Amino acid sequence: MIAWSIMAAQHSKIFDRVIVSTDDSEIAEIAITCGAEAPFIRPAKLADDHATTADVMEHAVKLLVHEGHSPSELCCIYATAPFIEVNDLVSGLELLISGGWQYVFPAAEFTAPIFRGFKVGCGGLEMIFPEHYLTRSQDLPRVFHDAGQFYWGTKNAWLSKAPIFSNKSQFIELPRLRVQDIDTPEDWEIAEKIFTLLSSAK
Repeated sequence: MIAWSIMAAQHSKIFDRVIVSTDDSEIAEIAITCGAEAPFIRPAKLADDHATTADVMEHAVKLLVHEGHSPSELCCIYATAPFIEVNDLVSGLELLISGGWQYVFPAAEFTAPIFRGFKVGCGGLEMIFPEHYLTRSQDLPRVFHDAGQFYWGTKNAWLSKAPIFSNKSQFIELPRLRVQDIDTPEDWEIAEKIFTLLSSAK
C-alpha cells in the first residue's frame, strides 16, 4: 500500500524529497527500498490512534527546518491511498500556490444527501435535519467529504497546526469512484473491486 503512495509522489516529479514518517522499522525499510527517505523514527506519542495528521506533520516539518531545510509547500500523502493519481497531486500544488490557500486537498460529493440523514432516536429514528423533511433532494446543496488521500499545505500552516477545514482551504473534486477510505476488511474488499474496475478501464 505505502509503495503505491510513494510511487505516485515520485512519478509526479514535483517533490524535492519523498519522506516517510513512521515508528516502524519494517515500514521504514520498505520506504527506503521504494526510493523514499526515512530519516527519523516518529515518537510513540505520535504513532497511536489518537495522533492527528496535524501533529505528525508539525513534527516532520520541525525536523526538516532544524536540519536546515525550509520548503514553502509540503504535502502529506496517506499510506492508504490506492486511488491517488499524479495529476491530482500536481493540480493540488498549483491551486495551493495560485490561490494563496493554506491547504488544498481532494474531496468527493457524498453519494446520498446528508440533509436527509437520520440517527437512532428514542425507540425509533430521529432526523438530523428535520427542517428538510419535505425538501426535495435535488433542491439540497451539494456537500462534499474529504477523500483521505493527501493534503497540500504551506510550511506556516503545518507548523501552526492551522485547521484544515476552514475558509482558508480549498479542494479539488474527485469522482466518487476514485474515493474509498480503508479502515476495515470490508473497506479493503471494496477497494480491491474498485481497483480492478478502474484498471480494466485503462
